[in-house]
Amino acid sequence: MIVTVTPNPALDLTYRLSTLTPGETHRVPAAAVRAGGKGLNVARVLHQQGHPVLAVSPAGAASGEEFAAELRASGLQHRLVPVLAPTRRSVALVDEGQGRTTILNEYGENHTPAEWLALADATAAALPGATCLVCSGSLPPGADVDFLPNLVALASARGLPSVIDTSGPALLASARAGATALKPNRQELAEATGEPDPVRGARMLLEHGAGMVLVSLGEEGMLLMTAAEPGRLWRARLPRVLPGNPTGAGDAAVAAIAFCLATGLTDPAQIIRRATAWSAAAVLMPLAGEISPDHAALADEIQVDELPADFQIAELPAGDIPIEGPR
Repeated sequence: MIVTVTPNPALDLTYRLSTLTPGETHRVPAAAVRAGGKGLNVARVLHQQGHPVLAVSPAGAASGEEFAAELRASGLQHRLVPVLAPTRRSVALVDEGQGRTTILNEYGENHTPAEWLALADATAAALPGATCLVCSGSLPPGADVDFLPNLVALASARGLPSVIDTSGPALLASARAGATALKPNRQELAEATGEPDPVRGARMLLEHGAGMVLVSLGEEGMLLMTAAEPGRLWRARLPRVLPGNPTGAGDAAVAAIAFCLATGLTDPAQIIRRATAWSAAAVLMPLAGEISPDHAALADEIQVDELPADFQIAELPAGDIPIEGPR
């Protein structure tokens, strides 16, 4: 079983419009409402693929009650930690005519020290019998960045791989804690390391202590480097355009990494192929947390290349994997 942790979940509302005109009033069908946040999206993808998963998350106030009700109805196995702050909301406005999605993401409120401890305890209680730990998404403003390193340590103490998808100082802290795999996108990697080149940025995270770094490059595909073979670099891309909603693409990639590590698959070329295929398959679905049944066929189309370790990202031609959604 894979355990996912979502420290800053959201109640996701998705509105679909034929055309979104800024400054105008729109009449729209009722929103699709779903318990969300990046860790829960990861859990949903794994659940959809038939892999055992347990989602751990805080939930609070009236929005937290709606969040909990949707999770119960979904059939996804979960463990919720009650908190005082309302569960934040995220609104997606899908402009079907333009093929663009606009996201309004609330920041979320910080948990109390006792609530953070309860979330860590709930995670620790879920780990016996687990095969991998995933923590995905942002931390609420003011949160202690040590929360993620502590989760990495919990997994390490049980001999479990840990997959972390976050941003800012928490990304560096997770690398220093020895996370098995990190999955930043290009912008997050540059902001955390100060290094605009993704290859050099990924190498910095490996030097800090991460075991593997997979970088989402938007339309240029994905890059993967490992501490075990720091002189090797893999790149994967789908050589055609996929129209759709990229909001859950990064979460699907994280689910693929966790699936590989949980099932003992460690070959970098196979990991990046599956991650890129699942990411592409997520673009074809209307909501985050799902991937298209075509993911296996897409995996056959993915081009995986081993590149020189001194490769410069500016040399990459444009690929076609859309940029993933926000945290």
